Amino acid sequence: MDLDTVRTFVAAADAGQFQEAAAELAVTQQAVSKRIAALERDLGVRLFNRTPRGAGLTIDGQAFLPHARELLRVAERAVSSVRTGRRPLRVDVIASRSAQSSLMRGFHHAHPEIDLDVVMLFDVETAVAAIRSGTIDASFRAVAMPGRPLPEDIESVRVLDEPLQLLTGPAHALAGARSVTVAQLAGHRIWMPGIVPGTEWAAYYDDLVAEFGLTIEATGPNFGSDALLDTIADTPALATFMSEQTRLVWPAGHGLRRIPVTDPTPVYPHSLLWHRDNPHPALATLRAHLATTATGHDATGTWAPGWVIPR
Repeated sequence: MDLDTVRTFVAAADAGQFQEAAAELAVTQQAVSKRIAALERDLGVRLFNRTPRGAGLTIDGQAFLPHARELLRVAERAVSSVRTGRRPLRVDVIASRSAQSSLMRGFHHAHPEIDLDVVMLFDVETAVAAIRSGTIDASFRAVAMPGRPLPEDIESVRVLDEPLQLLTGPAHALAGARSVTVAQLAGHRIWMPGIVPGTEWAAYYDDLVAEFGLTIEATGPNFGSDALLDTIADTPALATFMSEQTRLVWPAGHGLRRIPVTDPTPVYPHSLLWHRDNPHPALATLRAHLATTATGHDATGTWAPGWVIPR
């Protein structure tokens, strides 16, 4: 049903005259007559009784009027739901316990007036496709992994270099260390079943292994963080890497240790991605917020893969 004809019908019903409805809608009286006639043909009933003094609603017109008003209200709500600045800002954070999620919680705390829709997508290709299609407004990713350059219409800014820490159980050989150097990790088994080939985090750890000769094992099914923590706590031969801002809680009896890694400190580089033509005003607010909270990247004593976009 053509909403212009419905809008014209409501205006004519309220005015009682086609001429006044035409003036309100800024169209000709002839246009009003044609729209009403088209609506009557669509509905198969007469909506107005035309008289020299104006136009009065028929019984069918009176029955249709409240529904016509509701149609217009629904249409306005539909438009408002996607109108720039009125719909929530939709941002991909990859995982709920991640540093990206912490960044968005900080943004929400600083700007509670901005509606947010936080989603979790799997890999950078899925995220970029969602940004380009308008499904999401932004995503936090490590970019740009070898062979996967960002499309020209995707902008990025590096917002956080997150240090990695070693997570061990109480019986691990390095459990008592206040910190460990990367060189000290050589020969130790680092178990990370969540690494998926082809993802940006797989590319990151591949480069880390190649650079420092580490042993990272991604064998076995990934049953999630709880199962990982249980295994690390019970297996003295295994350790894992954990990002500094990853929020995890484990039973006190596990005795797990989070140990800083130094000389150099591997950092995972988080960048914010968005489409260069995205007009959502809250996106600019998010970028400005991250610019004020972002720490410096490529700091002395840190390491990140050479493919990471520096800015």
